[in-house]
Amino acid sequence: MDRELAADTAAAAARHARYGKLPERIRAEDTTEGVQGSPGGSAAPYDPEGSWKFFSCLALDLGL
Repeated sequence: MDRELAADTAAAAARHARYGKLPERIRAEDTTEGVQGSPGGSAAPYDPEGSWKFFSCLALDLGL
């Protein structure tokens, strides 16, 4: 039993020497940023006529 405890302690010491400690926790307040919105709504409104330009379609590529 003492050998298992010593082996576990040695393994834990080796693991700590290799990896060190965990980094400090980051608070949720430090991960978010408040940004003022644009007065007219979204910056890029949805345009159904021009939206096809941004998507790839095999049928369009083949001219079908």
